[in-house]
Amino acid sequence: MDLETVSRRAGTWFPAIVVLAGAVAVWRPEPFTTITPAVPWLLAVIMLGMGMTLRPRDFAVVASRPAALAVGVVAQFVVMPLVGLALATVFGLSAALTVGVILVGSAPGGTASNVMVYLARGDTALSVAMTTASTLLAPLLTPLLVLWLAGDRLPVDARGLLVSILQIVLVPVVLGVLLRLTVPRAVERVLPAMPLVSVVGITVVVLAVVAGSAETVLSVGLLVAVVVVLHNGFGLLLGYVTARVVGLDETARRAVAIEVGMQNSGLAAGLATVHFTPAAALPAALFSVWHNVSGSLLAGYWSRRPVRTQTAASDADRST
Repeated sequence: MDLETVSRRAGTWFPAIVVLAGAVAVWRPEPFTTITPAVPWLLAVIMLGMGMTLRPRDFAVVASRPAALAVGVVAQFVVMPLVGLALATVFGLSAALTVGVILVGSAPGGTASNVMVYLARGDTALSVAMTTASTLLAPLLTPLLVLWLAGDRLPVDARGLLVSILQIVLVPVVLGVLLRLTVPRAVERVLPAMPLVSVVGITVVVLAVVAGSAETVLSVGLLVAVVVVLHNGFGLLLGYVTARVVGLDETARRAVAIEVGMQNSGLAAGLATVHFTPAAALPAALFSVWHNVSGSLLAGYWSRRPVRTQTAASDADRST
């Protein structure tokens, strides 16, 4: 079995792998609490892999469809943070868990969303552009949003968050893009392994996060899981509705919905672990599992419903 096949199968079984890792970390947390310092480095490696997948043509959508990209990115950084705050307030979550939910909502889009949009027959180019744009904006917007929405719950070191996101996200992504431009052949040989690296990296992050908050998982894990499911669901729904209200076509609506609903929860977990408490990282750990499940289900539903072109729709209306 070659490496590409192993990577593909690991991606397919990713939700189950992460669920199993979480269960093991709750059952025997002690061995995994020592790996917390490695979390930022693992995330940096994952973001390096994301950077290596980008090409100059992936940025072309910025010039060709700036309005669609702007709508998607604004929805990303407005819908999810505010929905997260609303849910945390309604369900009466503790300060640490509230910060964790808001941090998930304020994170950029997740790279798995690009695959989901492709499977859902959405606008994949727009999806890649949204992930890239939100990732590049995260060093500025994520700390500001967390400070604004959660600063009255726990002390928020916005400058520390900024530095961490620059180190974990921006520098590795830019380095990955430069590697793709300067040594493309070497990068092409490495790319098949990156899905496997991402699965292993996020699994280790979940092990560390859940192990550090095992007591919290046992006491309020079900409540947090309900909040996470609702957070993700509202993100998918409101992302689609927003794109429809502003007049984007169906493929763009699907891309915006999935991009808004699926977050870089691994990054949120890492930031919460470094700058807050293990309990604050719990929502992100649960989100890592659930958004891959919901994204796969939604992509499967939409994949069975091809998007009609405007011409085909007009012809059908005239024949009717």
